[in-house]
Amino acid sequence: MSYKSEYLQTLERRGYIHQLTDAAAIDARALKPGLTAYVGFDLTGPSLHIGHLMSIMMLRRLQQHGGKPIALMGGGTTKVGDPSGKDTQRQMLDQATIDANKASIKRVFERFLTFGDGPSDAIMADNAEWLEQLNYIDFLRDYGRHFSVNRMLTMDSVRLRLERDQPLSFIEFNYMVLQSYDFVELNRRYACVMQMGGSDQWGNITQGIDLGRRVSGAELYGLTTPLITNADGSKMGKTAGGAVWLNREQLPDWDYWQYWRNVDDRDVGKFLRLFTDMPDDEIARLESLQGADINDAKIALANAATTLCRGADAAAAAEATARATFAEGGAGEALPSFAISDPTPLIDALVLTGLAASKGEARRKIGENAVRIDGEPATDPTQPITAPAKLSLGKKRHALLTAG
Repeated sequence: MSYKSEYLQTLERRGYIHQLTDAAAIDARALKPGLTAYVGFDLTGPSLHIGHLMSIMMLRRLQQHGGKPIALMGGGTTKVGDPSGKDTQRQMLDQATIDANKASIKRVFERFLTFGDGPSDAIMADNAEWLEQLNYIDFLRDYGRHFSVNRMLTMDSVRLRLERDQPLSFIEFNYMVLQSYDFVELNRRYACVMQMGGSDQWGNITQGIDLGRRVSGAELYGLTTPLITNADGSKMGKTAGGAVWLNREQLPDWDYWQYWRNVDDRDVGKFLRLFTDMPDDEIARLESLQGADINDAKIALANAATTLCRGADAAAAAEATARATFAEGGAGEALPSFAISDPTPLIDALVLTGLAASKGEARRKIGENAVRIDGEPATDPTQPITAPAKLSLGKKRHALLTAG
């Protein structure tokens, strides 16, 4: 479809669109000022990860085109748990943990969005404000009657759990009802007319649209993003060290920069379009680079993506460390640092720094000649290490050991 609004033109050109509930109506609405849309984020941990970045960038694109983004914190729904993509029920979190997670996550949003009272300034809402005030009997009478259990049982988040004979609690079954009510409440409070999210949220989004129509006659819309995979077909956002977290408290700036620097050559153009503000013509130039020159494009991607999430200083420090570590054989200051008591056996140092998940894995890596100390091969698991030293696993994973 050929869109008239610059907003949808940008989303389509840069690869954000998977499904739209009513493309023509959304396009027409986007031509008018003040399009308000939201994405919901549960507060299950102290940081979002790179899998959430598509949704965050969707909010950023909306603000860049004059719309009003709402980042909805799931202070209420986190207590219930979204069954989408889950095989088991989530662990219940106490209020103090949820509050701490919210405060931590908010810091990341402040890097991507401008908050305030202006017409296109972002809003950070929390569904605990209205969900915790609901009267159960009144809610069932006024809203529960609009939900078909037959339809709810056909949704992937429910159907797959039942087909696998995996337990699905009543509290989880209620998640989609509460999420649908969020849309109605945001429409009432902020004139929000569109919910955005990953492709796995399509069922929840359409339920909210239907509830809004039934309850208030509101004309609401939905937009989902595609599942982003790496060129080799693997799920984006996983590394040997685990998830790629957006908060620096969970993942050092160096590791965040390195994730982008090490993407597959075939993914550079796609990731530049999705996860940076780089102009299209510059992206076209960078993705046309061949051979060793593609490394320049990867560095540009790493710098741009890290600048957005961690700041320009973090990106510059990471690049300087990369050049010192790889090109000049030094030990850059931005590498993750760990204090050790001298002397520390090599096998323990590998586990301490996270270069190995266990002593067994550390022994295997040492046996494979994959470990180096200050650039020199290390073959003895019991070899004592004295700080300062640079510990390396393969060519891309490094850590600094300092005296503690």
